[in-house]
Amino acid sequence: MRFCSIASGSSGNCIYAGSDATHLLIDVGISGKRTENGLKELDLSMRDIDGILITHEHSDHIAGLGVLARKYEIPIYATEGTIAAIKNSSSVGIIDDALFHPVHADEKVVIKDMVCHPIRISHDATEPVAYKICHDKKSVGIITDLGNYNDYIVESLKGTDALLLEANHDINMLQVGPYPYYLKQRILGDRGHLSNERAGQLLCRLLHDNLKSIQLGHLSKENNLPELAYEAVRVEVTMSDTDIKLNDIPMQVAKRSEVSQIIHIA
Repeated sequence: MRFCSIASGSSGNCIYAGSDATHLLIDVGISGKRTENGLKELDLSMRDIDGILITHEHSDHIAGLGVLARKYEIPIYATEGTIAAIKNSSSVGIIDDALFHPVHADEKVVIKDMVCHPIRISHDATEPVAYKICHDKKSVGIITDLGNYNDYIVESLKGTDALLLEANHDINMLQVGPYPYYLKQRILGDRGHLSNERAGQLLCRLLHDNLKSIQLGHLSKENNLPELAYEAVRVEVTMSDTDIKLNDIPMQVAKRSEVSQIIHIA
């Protein structure tokens, strides 16, 4: 199994996860052309993609969906609330109803030889989910766009072999930055986004001896820096009472506009 961030950030998100036989995209919040070019770097094309999993309907997660769905007729998997919101989005355009496949939190979805587990998250969208994707006893958790986490989130992601975890903002940068007050409050709220520190605290609860890779993703362009996210998460883990240290696990920050390193989970 392998996964890779094609783009990750507040301006657009697209993640690849696949096996030798099955190839999936999680969100297509960048243009169709950028998505195609990203896949080309992985020696793949949109013709290889077996399904697109959508986490929620915000534009940085569905910007390229309409163009790609119409051009390649790829099945789209999303919750019923997200599907309804996509259909009401004028920017996406009309997508054939037959391409939509409703998913439900805590009910697995099998796509060829991969099993996908939608996980409820707290975010200001209609019916948002994260995904745990499994193949041959290996799994990756892809969890962004959540204002908070709880025991349910931790239990749903325990034991994953790799994680792509939101570290959206540095709280100080956000508070002194140019965003209007209402938007700052939205981001900081329970249905907003995880700060660097909260990402580190969640990671502390998910660390285990067999975790192979950690990617920090969905960084805000205006309210974060890769080095701030990395260091804040590292400090949270170092200060925690866990016996597992980040020196033993590769941790990287997913790139905003470039394809990140492919993570192989053997």
